[in-house]
Amino acid sequence: MKIVLASNNRGKLSELQAMFAPLGVELVRQADLGVGEADEPFRTFVENALAKARFASAHTGLPALADDAGLCVDAFGGLPGVDTAYYATQFGYVKGDDTNVRALLEQMHGVEQRRAAMLSTLVAVRSPQDPEPLIAVGRVVGEITRQPRGSNGFGFDPVMFIPEFGKTFAELPTEIKNAHSHRGRAAQQMMALMRERWLA
Repeated sequence: MKIVLASNNRGKLSELQAMFAPLGVELVRQADLGVGEADEPFRTFVENALAKARFASAHTGLPALADDAGLCVDAFGGLPGVDTAYYATQFGYVKGDDTNVRALLEQMHGVEQRRAAMLSTLVAVRSPQDPEPLIAVGRVVGEITRQPRGSNGFGFDPVMFIPEFGKTFAELPTEIKNAHSHRGRAAQQMMALMRERWLA
């Protein structure tokens, strides 16, 4: 089965492709099919993921999978949340992983409460009108480090310390990270849902 991935993020594509390989589905990035970015006007991950999945499906005629993920920092009342990708821009930086990390560490300077969660909400639709979208949520709780550690992964991985491993996500081998990350947990749930509802 071919499924359009409603994202232009190459890191996300390679992670999800590896995770969904056991299902035998082929994920195709929407940009490779000439589809632009959907609007994400909502304040929750699930609403934005659903909007992205419906948009990608409407423009390609394929089933679609969307991931809306982000960092929720306790000391900031759960922010940046759905604005995670653009976090650095509110502090005068250009959009990007490195600038996001720099801005976060600057904003957390002197903050002792460093607990944070990374969330991934996956939504899959068979068509833009699908009345029963598949929804899976993965959540991992950790702490924001005081400086980046590790070079594996992307986004906030270098500053997301996971106590059960004693390492940041960026310090973990890919297969360990994929099995235990927020996206990995959401992908496992989503694969179970697809097997039960779409592939049975």
